[in-house]
Amino acid sequence: MFTPEPGFPLGDIPAAHAAERPDSTAVRAGDAELTWAELYRASDAVARGMKLSGVSRGHIVPLMLPNGLDIVVAAFACLKLGAVPQPLSTRLAPAEERAILALSEPPVVIGLKEGVADRSTTVAELRRLGAGEAELPTEIGPSWKAPTSGGSTGRPKIILSGAEGAFNPFDMEAWGLRPGEQSLVTAPVHHNAPFSTAMTTLFNGGTVTLLERFDAERVLSEVERHAITWVYLVPTMMRRILALPEPVRARYDLSSLVSVWHCAEPCPPATKQAWIDWLGADRIWELYAGTEAQAGCTISGTEWLAHRGSVGRPTWGEIKIVGLDGTPVTEPGVPGEIFMRVAEGKPPAFRYLGAEVQETDGWSTLGDIGEFDADGYLYLHDRRSDMLLVGGVNVYPAEIEGALTEHPHVLSSAVIGLPDPDRGNRVHAIVQIEEGRTTTPEEITDFLATRLSPHKRPRSVELVTDPLRSAAGKLRRSALRAERLDQGLSRNDQRAL
Repeated sequence: MFTPEPGFPLGDIPAAHAAERPDSTAVRAGDAELTWAELYRASDAVARGMKLSGVSRGHIVPLMLPNGLDIVVAAFACLKLGAVPQPLSTRLAPAEERAILALSEPPVVIGLKEGVADRSTTVAELRRLGAGEAELPTEIGPSWKAPTSGGSTGRPKIILSGAEGAFNPFDMEAWGLRPGEQSLVTAPVHHNAPFSTAMTTLFNGGTVTLLERFDAERVLSEVERHAITWVYLVPTMMRRILALPEPVRARYDLSSLVSVWHCAEPCPPATKQAWIDWLGADRIWELYAGTEAQAGCTISGTEWLAHRGSVGRPTWGEIKIVGLDGTPVTEPGVPGEIFMRVAEGKPPAFRYLGAEVQETDGWSTLGDIGEFDADGYLYLHDRRSDMLLVGGVNVYPAEIEGALTEHPHVLSSAVIGLPDPDRGNRVHAIVQIEEGRTTTPEEITDFLATRLSPHKRPRSVELVTDPLRSAAGKLRRSALRAERLDQGLSRNDQRAL
């Protein structure tokens, strides 16, 4: 099987695999699929259509497409031209969409319909436009992807990958993706990790199955149906799969699975332990890193059992802890802010559009709080921006959310601080429970009483049934807090003092 060497142009990947295995499936979504030959022809024609539409090397091209065949076709078309694919949600708020497009300044925006936004077109229209045109030479772009971040603050930024549009084994090694992998991507590919792992699978000649939307039982069904070997999940999804009745979970053959990877949000220890008990420690893996990817950690289920709660040891780049007073932490078990930088001699991992990198001697922070143990394993506490000062004591919402998720009826939670004249902040828990449950705030409070110290326990509990996290596990805590401040909690403040 063809295996690209470092430096091989990513835009030539479909042609290379099509020459060797034209009828093998490259990507599928729902009942639709593309062989390597079909992916090559489609992406090549779309690239010609993009060229005629003004796209050239270095241009950022927004892909406002859902999980499906089109986003893969469009991404490879970008890479063929040396342009930079920018997967975007189809459900961006108008102001956020305008802000992102103002930063990327694209010649075209590829979406589901023509004319919806300025310069918008579709994959079908670009393919029609490029049909019959002469073969294009492949160019290697300055960056192979351009994910976005920061929309919840109203100031989005673009994170241009420091890796050019040529094959680099980094993502393959970081995610444990082998050549020929059968990958199942369950989250929207407008997020960085799903996009990166889907494309890396294809770079290495594997087959990608994209879920059009997450469905717990569908995940198990697809694993059995397509003999999936590698799957991407977030802890919210893991929790929902565990919530399926035991006879339903037992119905599916999962023996093909080699590795189940999760990231994007903290995984409650009880959830991770349940997956280890179900599938075995050797198949459960976790990755911790930012989209910037200057450094990161990975950990196997076997390691996790010996270092329960850890996200692993650094596997690329450098990581250090700095105390909240600004002094470096050298002792294990002492929490502080996590700083990262690329390994010495390596090129920058990213650059921003729309923001300045705040760094000193190459060190920068994502704002996470954590600590190392004596063996060099990293443990996360929370984001510094989410940390609450309650009566002069630091309280980490992630710790409380982890305890909440151990309750059998809780699907997810968000812990925020609300103004309190006595303590400064009142710990308020927004708890998503299963539909139809009669769980009460008092029951939740009693459950936490044996798991958290008094100063960490929520002073008020709000029960909801609507999802608190996106399909990719993202939680907009600041937006949830702003909504409740605007409402004065008049409808939903269910106190459990």
